Parts: sequence; structure tokens; C-alpha cells
Amino acid sequence: MPRFSLSRILSSSVNIKNSKIFALHFTTASPAERFYTHLQKNPNNIEKTLATVKAKLDSTCVIEVLHRCFPSQSQMGIRFFIWAALQSSYRHSSFMYNRACEMSRIKQNPSIIIDVVEAYKEEGCVVSVKMMKVIFNLCEKARLANEAMWVLRKMPEFDLRPDTIIYNNVIRLFCEKGDMIAADELMKGMGLIDLYPDIITYVSMIKGFCNAGRLEDACGLFKVMKRHGCAANLVAYSALLDGICRLGSMERALELLGEMEKEGGDCSPNVVTYTSVIQIFCGKGMMKEALGILDRMEAFGCAPNRVTISTLIKGFCVEGNLDEAYQLIDKVVAGGSVSSGGCYSSLVVELVRTKRLKEAEKLFSKMLASGVKPDGLACSVMIRELCLGGQVLEGFCLYEDIEKIGFLSSVDSDIHSVLLLGLCQKNHSVEAAKLARFMLKKRIWLQGPYVDKIVEHLKKSGDEELITNLPKIGG
Repeated sequence: MPRFSLSRILSSSVNIKNSKIFALHFTTASPAERFYTHLQKNPNNIEKTLATVKAKLDSTCVIEVLHRCFPSQSQMGIRFFIWAALQSSYRHSSFMYNRACEMSRIKQNPSIIIDVVEAYKEEGCVVSVKMMKVIFNLCEKARLANEAMWVLRKMPEFDLRPDTIIYNNVIRLFCEKGDMIAADELMKGMGLIDLYPDIITYVSMIKGFCNAGRLEDACGLFKVMKRHGCAANLVAYSALLDGICRLGSMERALELLGEMEKEGGDCSPNVVTYTSVIQIFCGKGMMKEALGILDRMEAFGCAPNRVTISTLIKGFCVEGNLDEAYQLIDKVVAGGSVSSGGCYSSLVVELVRTKRLKEAEKLFSKMLASGVKPDGLACSVMIRELCLGGQVLEGFCLYEDIEKIGFLSSVDSDIHSVLLLGLCQKNHSVEAAKLARFMLKKRIWLQGPYVDKIVEHLKKSGDEELITNLPKIGG
């Protein structure tokens, strides 16, 4: 083949290759790049043309676009976020709303919400109720009650009518803020546009009144709700009962509990309801009354759970009445609602918390000897307490006893580090090396604050295999 022909072919081949690379550079632009480039070129009424961008919309893409927009183009970023929420192929999760609020710093700069809505008006954008709901969701995540109220008042200017869901969002924000005057005005204002409060509205208001210490208003609203045909359910009763208990009106709480039992059905008290009342009585030192609620719930056919019994055990330990605690455990274990391991583990934890370490050690040893398995919290609390009290060797012996019953997997990983550090500091080299080898075997890594001191000590053990593997135990 002539030389010039070969040169021409090679040249042509290179050009073709370069053109392919050039084309590939543009066709492989990420979806976020395409959306952002389009936003830059069409800064006004962006919602009209965004649908023409041929790119896959997903959470990664949305976050990348927001990264490019914030902080210099925050309004554009929020508008893109709102538009993305309306696309049929994609839906924002609660996490995405939180990320948008964090990235745009809406809480620190709430005027961005107002700026977006004003821009819609100025540019003559077509705005829907769905778009507004995205804005309300952002306000809810950022706890912007006043801005949410402003958007609500602005909706008629776009020929939009807020629905009950929107009102509930705004009312809840003011209830959480403690501004019950504004919340009450909003609820009354619903009637002016032929909307009616639902169970969600009433529950938010009842919680708000209780949190504000306005118990009479909460009880009055509960009666109004029932008169207006909004059937009370367990959620509504529980909200009022919780408020009554927290505000200390125990006689009233018992009356309401009785009403729930009488109503039955969807209003029947459950284990959480009874446990809440028991918790209040225990907190006031009224253990006789608390036990009365336990009997009452069992008579109603509601079995106590671990939290119920732990609450009562804590109350008895605070009073120093351990005999009553043991009697309670015998009773509930016989009833089969809570295991002996769960009950005795709760007692061990409370004994440690009330500084009765000797009783806790005695009970824990008795559990192990009788084959009753303690839970992870009880194991961790006991070992930690022994280490903190300078009884490191005792802590290690207890650790070995727990290992024998095959329950070490439930012990917190940082307990291993606390125990190993204590053994090293007390120069219990044999036990320290044994524990370190076990940690290597189970791939339990040392926690940051302890690493250097422990590794330095273990290097003096003379155990070549252990020394070689020390970097692993340090994570």
C-alpha cells in the first residue's frame, strides 16, 4: 500500500476516535449536570421547561443539584426540589426533606420560603396545591410555623384552596411551638371555608393544650370533639390521658381510664396506656396505687410487658423495698407475661443505679448459677460497675462466667475496651492477653480512647502471635 494512503487512513482513524471521545464527553454527562445546566440557561419559570431534560431523576441526582445550587442559588435549588417532588417517577422521602432543609439552611434563613412563593407570583407560574404541600412539608421539617401561616394565607392569590391536611400541618406547628392562640384561631378558621377538624386536628390541639398546662381547655376540646361527631379513638384518649398524668391530676386520670375501659373497641386501653399511668404513680412514690393499676390491667385482659414491670421494679428500688420487688417478679413470671431473665435483669440494673452493688452482684451470680440468662444491659452494667469500682479481676471473672453460658454477644463492645484497659492498668497480663485474643477471634475492635495505652501494654506480654495481630484489635 502506498505510504500516503496509510498516513491518510491513520489520520482518518485518529479523527474518528477523537470525535467519538468528544461525543461521549457530552452524552455521558450526569443527570445532575444536565438539570443544573438547564437551570442556569432558564432561570425564569424553570418549572415550565424542566420536564424537557432527558435525565433520570432520583435522590442522588436531586442531592447533587442541590449541592450545586446552595448557597449562592438557594431559591433555584428549592424550586427544583419542589418540581422534583411532583414527578410521577420519583418521590421525596422524609430523609430528602431533612437534607434539603439542612443544605439550604432554611431554619436559619426562613425568608427563602417567602422568596420562592413571591417568585412564583411574579413570574406568573402555574402553582398547584401539590406544590404548596411540598412547601408546607419543608416548613414542617424546619419547624417554621410563621412562614407556614404566611403561605397558607397566600394560597387564595393563586386561586388555591387549602385542605384539612394543610391546616393540620400548620396547626401542629403552632401547637409544637406552644402558640395555642394562633392554633385555636386556625382551627376556628377552617369553618369559614367549609372545612371541619378531623381526629388529627383534635389530637394536635389536645396535646398542645396539655403541653401548655391548659388542662381544662384540653378536656373541654375533647368533649367538643365527641359532640361534633368526631369519634374518639385510642390515640385521642391517650393524648389526653398522658397530659392529665403529666399535670398531676391522678383522680381525673383514673376516671378517663375507666371511660376508655367502658368504651372498649378502638378506645380500649393497651399496655402502653396502663404503663403510662403506672409510671406516673411510681414517680410520685404511690406504689400501692401503681400495683392497683397492674391488677386492673390484668383484669381487663391486658398483659404487662417488660417495660411495665421494669417501671414497677424501679419504683420499689427507689423506695428501698426489695421484698416487694421480688414478690412482684414471682407473680408476673408465674403469670407467663414476662420472662424471669427479663425481670431479674431489670432488678440488677436498678440495684446498680441505686448504689446497691453487693445486692446486684449476689443476684447476678444467683442468676448464672440457676441458668437464668441475664440480658445484655445487665451484663454490661455489672462489668462496667466492677471496673469503675476497681474490681477489674472480679469483672473479668464475671465476663468468663457470661462466656460459659454463651451470652457474650449481647455485651456492649465498649465494655471489652473498659475491661481490657483495667486489666492492663492493674498489670493482670495473663487475663489481659486472654481477653485480647478473644476480641481478635470475635473481631471486637478497641474503642478510640483506649487503643494506645492497651496496645503499649500488650506489646510487653511476649505473646508473638498477639503482638503481630495488635493492629487488628485497634480497628
